[in-house]
Order: sequence, then structure tokens, then C-alpha cells
Amino acid sequence: MEIDKYMVENVYFFGVKITVGSIDSFLNEIGNKMAVDEASYICVSNVHTTIMASEEDGYKEINNKSFMSITDGMPLVYISKKFRGKRDIERLTGPDLMLKIFKDERFKNSRHYFYGSSEQTLKDMINNLENKYKNLNIVGSFSPPYRPLTESEREEIIDTINSKSPDFIWVGLGAPKQENWMSEFRPNLKRGILVGVGAAFDYHAQNIKRAPLIIQRLGLEWAFRLLQEPRRLFKRYLVTNSKFFLKLFCYEILKLKNGDKN
Repeated sequence: MEIDKYMVENVYFFGVKITVGSIDSFLNEIGNKMAVDEASYICVSNVHTTIMASEEDGYKEINNKSFMSITDGMPLVYISKKFRGKRDIERLTGPDLMLKIFKDERFKNSRHYFYGSSEQTLKDMINNLENKYKNLNIVGSFSPPYRPLTESEREEIIDTINSKSPDFIWVGLGAPKQENWMSEFRPNLKRGILVGVGAAFDYHAQNIKRAPLIIQRLGLEWAFRLLQEPRRLFKRYLVTNSKFFLKLFCYEILKLKNGDKN
């Protein structure tokens, strides 16, 4: 049976939704969603966010209510193939998703808004992107303060984004803050696809060096990042990854004992 390259599916790890498919299928779904005049959000899911969601019911609910929770992380891709019977699926990171959208003909007239990071990072990123993509239509950006927003600030941000009417609202706050922000703000936005892209702003501002392509394809980008920021990422990558694989092992054994094939 031939697999539809434009089909996406949801699989679940410990009750947490992960959307799997080819890169073409992700882009196709996004294109279809753009035709619907409403706001929705996409989570970019990896081992770290999956473990957090499995341990926090509120965060799990936010993840599971997303339009898509696309697979960023080779363990999720590999296990979906090995244990979930999915074949035509690929990894798609936040930084790569941005670039796919910027250069795909289906989205050439899209309007883009950036929320998150520092003013300098936003400035550097926008300058780099506009130099690379001459017709990129950036309609605004905002660097939020490092504190909770006041109600008046919150209303002003909502009014500003609605007045710009972006097709894409790229949110670079890091997990779980960006997913919480998207869930909170989405009901007040008239339209647009919100996408939580983590450190993508820093990558495109060239604040952080991206792993070589061969490292990415081997699924070792996490190790490259760990070497760059060991203090900040030690717990995230080593402790959380260990917890993920231990939990997965116990979960799969329990499924086998119960005769669950799904």
C-alpha cells in the first residue's frame, strides 16, 4: 500500500500527542490551515517537551490541543518508526520550519510577525532573513519584558498583532513558556498560525552555531548544543533524555504484557 506523502498522523508518547509525517505533509497541512480564517498554534515537540507534558497535565493539554505537534527530535522519529509502525516520516526543527515556509512558493505572500527574544537578537535575525529572502514580508516584532505582562501590555500586544494581520506568528520564548503563551493568546487573535520555535531566533541571528548537517542527520544535534552550553543544557539533555528512555522502556514492556499493538 502506497503511503500518502501529504498525510500526517498523531501518535502518543505517555499520553502526549506527537504529529508525524513527511516535511511535505507538514507544509501541506499548514497551507490548508492558512485558508481557514482563524488563529491556531503549532508545537515543535522533542524529548524534553514530551517529558514535561507527560508530567504536567496543564502542559499536556496545551500540547494535545495544538493544530499540530510536529516531530523535532530523532528519538521521536525513530521510535515512531520502530514501535508505532510509521514509515514516511521526517524530523522538522523550528529553525528549519521557518526557512521552509520562507522559501516555499505556497507561502510567498505570507505576512510574518516575531515575538520573543531580545531586541538585538530580533534586529540581527530580521536583517539576516531580509538579506537572504528579498521578498520576505515582515510586518512586526516584539521583545517582551523579562517579567509577567501587565493587563494593559497584554491588550496592547493583542491589538498590535491583530492590526498587522500576520499569517505566521513566530514565538521564540523557549519551552514551556512559548506554548503557554500561544495557548493564552490564541483565543484573542483574529487569525494566524502561531508557531513555538524555541531557539530559532538565536540561530537565525547567528548567536548560536547550528550543528553540521551530518550531525543533524545522525540525530546528535543535542550533543552539539550540549557542548556549546553545558551548564544550561546538562539537565535538559542528559537527565531528561535518560528519563524519556527509561519511561519508554517501561511503557513498551507494559504494552506488550497487556497485548496492546497500538
